[in-house]
Amino acid sequence: MSRNDTDSLPWYENPAPGTGTLAPRSWYAASDARRLSLNGRWDFRLSPAAGTEDESFARPEFDASAWTSVAVPGHWVLQGAGGAPAYTNVVYPFPVDPPRVPSENPTGDHLRTFELPAGWPDEGETVLRFDGVDSCARVWLNGVELGDFKGSRLPHEFAVGRRLRPGANVLAVRVHTWSSGSYLEDQDQWWLPGVFRDVTLLHRPPGAPRDFFVHAGYDHRDGSGTLRVECEGAEGRVLVPELGADVATGDTVTLPVEPWTAETPRLYAAELVTPGERIALRIGFRTVAVQDGVITVNGRRLLLRGVNRHEFHPETGRAVDARTMRRDLVLMKRHNVNAVRTSHYPPHPAFLDLCDELGLWVIDECDLETHGFAEVGWRGNPVDDARWTPALLDRAARMVERDKNHPSVIIWSLGNECGTGAGLGAMARWMRGRDPERLLHYEGDPSCADVDMYSRMYPTHAEVERIGKRAEEPPADAELDAGRRAMPFVLCEYGHAMGNGPGGLSEYQRLFERYERCQGGFVWEWIDHGLAHPELGFAYGGDFGEEPHDGNFVCDGLLFPDRTPSPGLIEYKKVIEPVRIAPGATAGAFTVTNGYDFTGLGHLEFRWSREVDGALVASGTLAVPPLAPGASADVAPDAAGDGLWTVRAVLADDTGWAGRGHLVAWGQAEVGTPPRPAPATGARPALSGSTVTLGPGVFDAATGALLRVGDVPVEGLRLDVWRAPTDNDNGAPWQPDERYGRLWREWGLHRMRHRADAVETGSDALTVRTRVAPAGRDVGLRTVYRWTAAGDRLGLTVSVVPEGDWRVPLPRLGIRFALPPAYDAVRWFGGGPGEAYPDTRAAAMLGQWALGVDALQTPYVRPQENGARGDVRWVELTGDDGRGLRAAGGAPFWFTARRWTSEELDAAEHLTDLVAGDRVHVGLDHAVQGIGSQSCGPGVLPAYRLEAAPAEFSFVFSPLG
Repeated sequence: MSRNDTDSLPWYENPAPGTGTLAPRSWYAASDARRLSLNGRWDFRLSPAAGTEDESFARPEFDASAWTSVAVPGHWVLQGAGGAPAYTNVVYPFPVDPPRVPSENPTGDHLRTFELPAGWPDEGETVLRFDGVDSCARVWLNGVELGDFKGSRLPHEFAVGRRLRPGANVLAVRVHTWSSGSYLEDQDQWWLPGVFRDVTLLHRPPGAPRDFFVHAGYDHRDGSGTLRVECEGAEGRVLVPELGADVATGDTVTLPVEPWTAETPRLYAAELVTPGERIALRIGFRTVAVQDGVITVNGRRLLLRGVNRHEFHPETGRAVDARTMRRDLVLMKRHNVNAVRTSHYPPHPAFLDLCDELGLWVIDECDLETHGFAEVGWRGNPVDDARWTPALLDRAARMVERDKNHPSVIIWSLGNECGTGAGLGAMARWMRGRDPERLLHYEGDPSCADVDMYSRMYPTHAEVERIGKRAEEPPADAELDAGRRAMPFVLCEYGHAMGNGPGGLSEYQRLFERYERCQGGFVWEWIDHGLAHPELGFAYGGDFGEEPHDGNFVCDGLLFPDRTPSPGLIEYKKVIEPVRIAPGATAGAFTVTNGYDFTGLGHLEFRWSREVDGALVASGTLAVPPLAPGASADVAPDAAGDGLWTVRAVLADDTGWAGRGHLVAWGQAEVGTPPRPAPATGARPALSGSTVTLGPGVFDAATGALLRVGDVPVEGLRLDVWRAPTDNDNGAPWQPDERYGRLWREWGLHRMRHRADAVETGSDALTVRTRVAPAGRDVGLRTVYRWTAAGDRLGLTVSVVPEGDWRVPLPRLGIRFALPPAYDAVRWFGGGPGEAYPDTRAAAMLGQWALGVDALQTPYVRPQENGARGDVRWVELTGDDGRGLRAAGGAPFWFTARRWTSEELDAAEHLTDLVAGDRVHVGLDHAVQGIGSQSCGPGVLPAYRLEAAPAEFSFVFSPLG
């Protein structure tokens, strides 16, 4: 289609970015100029199609009394005003025919009547600002068209001073669900139309600046800051009282300062004073560079411990209020996260103010993704089509100009998953010319021709290590290879946090710490995008009847939709903790390593404790010498003795994101030999009718099945190898190899059959010989249960020998059984308090823990295997009367306890599908398969695969009460 052809298209299909808007400028929160929020209830009408010529609603006299209303900011599809959310990851939910969109294009007309406050000035100008409208907007004020725009997550302003009038003013906005801009906004998220960010009227007094640009560098060699503020459209001065600075705009001043970093977010209160306006500034001095192939800030290497963050709220979608933004950032800081990639668009501008204040490094990403063109071989990709270049440059400018005064923003990102094309190069050149003081990022071009760093998504650990050594596979072009190999390396996405997981984070972190080039990364992603639903709890793709959709792939966050931290976030906090506390060379000693990039450890207090058999016997504070970043010291408590030693690093004082005593890092060491259960042997089995009694155990004489231990009924004890596959077990459809969830079903591990071959009553044991095998396969597990007893203790040794050609690992290997529902209080000594699996166990703190069965469950939006506790020495399940069952392991084991079976868990699609039954189902596992990250990334590392191999494990059971 030629340019002339596009000019004949309706405005919403034209690739041009819009008409009538003002040039972009900086966003700021406070000045002495008047402003009026137009947020609130707006009259609303939904039409099923675009292209209507009826614009009568924009006339001031239009009667909208028959319309409904919606909240602005908001999405009409989440407010019962018509339509429904839709989720796709890659594929466009409309035909790929750029720049055209379907006629079936739900269109929301919005009306807002407002009055100017008394004393609103006549002189100067007034601008109308939209901070975000999805996917496009056409705007009228008092019946006069102002213009139109695209770029959903970017600001747009109109000059409206001469259109305002005394009394009532009528603002009309038409929003189409689909537009040419939708081709540039194919981010992995819900499609949610509406006016979802603030709408504001801003007075611009005579003599006020049109824009300004704060340049605040830091020289780490002499501790000086250099300040220069460019001011466009007005002369002015910059006042920084704390520094005694009073400097004319455009001039440069150098003076001693404290630098801004994410660890020490030092901001100086300042003012830009012009004849027409006084603007409050917060200035942070810092310098970003690539030096010798490494990203540095203020002269020091940076290690990014980051997350990707979409804007999301389970009830309001991308309309996120300031309180929720702060809550997100506080949670990040409390979990040792130090960086955010704003995937995949600039966030609400107030979010960056909070990043400045609380301290996080930010990759600010442009509102650009064309991933759906991958489905058609990238034919017609807008980033390689000159007709779209003005829109690309407009989006780049609106991001950079809006966010350029934030010290937290250290990297601009051109966008995400757009393939390659000349339009990206044009964006990069403009951004470098406008702001050479920040770095550029883009992952989708392996040549790295336009950027300052090599970025990848979901590489394997082995590949990260090769890249860290600068020994990766070279591209064909030697010059490009040399340029890329000299760059720092960042994982813009890794550790796909979908459902249970991600696994393998610790191994990634060790690589980041080992290789200077590997400067960390950003876990995908911050929060599950489950939308609140009255029947399903939280809904995901397909739950609103949309087609196509990508199911629960939208639920891949470290927070659950209600912002409760998932086990994945607890694990990530431990993995990236900025202080390493490891067992020292001698018993009871610890090695403390400062993993911060900039600060010492003076803001922390170190506390030690010693426990014996789960009981605290001593505690105190630990003296740690001053340690520079990267330095270590061996320290020891002023006490000694066997037991479990724990050292915790906690905040010594209150901060803006956590109070004194907040746990930052911890380490443990066991001194002495942990106690093991005494052998339960010596008792003789006694046959009486249809049962066999052995110590406290009663068995079915014909089958060898355990019926009870003491007075505790036990049902269905048998070997167990199945688990409800996790999202990471199932893997992504584009990953054809080793998707274990699929392979386990192909091999029939979800339908294992148990055959009793012999029940042997000996002089000191009851032996049950069985074969456990999947239907339809010629492989099996020859399994022997050997029961012994002594006093009130019942011992079980399970021996397993694989038969046949097993070419698939096992999900788990252990035993399962059921208890009456009253036994729902659980106490154990082992890892806790949260769940853990072999490659997600860093955060499991050894100790004595107690939870109810219901609290042991992890509420993943799509139900799956969850709730295992690892490194367990013993576990007790009791009722209100204290009666119950204790199981101790011959070696540390894993346990689960649920009110439903693994099969019922596997069948559930939503949490509301899980209905508590009349049993507590207990699993005691000798071993379990790791988790990995294969829902989008690498699978389970070899060390965490549970291969079918001969095994033997044992437990001792005792009745309680």
